[in-house]
Amino acid sequence: MELRVIDKTEEELRIEVAGEDHTFMNVMKGALLETEGVAAATYDVNPEQSGGQTEPILSIKTESGVDPLDALEEASRNVQAMVEDFSSAFEAAA
Repeated sequence: MELRVIDKTEEELRIEVAGEDHTFMNVMKGALLETEGVAAATYDVNPEQSGGQTEPILSIKTESGVDPLDALEEASRNVQAMVEDFSSAFEAAA
């Protein structure tokens, strides 16, 4: 997975997430929306005819004083914990 910051301000972040699709982007967006201090999170996967973009763009807007990179890091850790919990439950059920 390759990440490229497109725009960053104190309260907003737009980042390209190369090689991912709706599956991962929906999970990440959901985790961000559950993260304290995140005011909005969305992603866009435009086809090439919409300006040439082929990779998804994740957009994050945070409340005042919350760094969007910190919010992204927290959401990523929450996704990792969710996957580990699911994996443990799956192994226990097998």
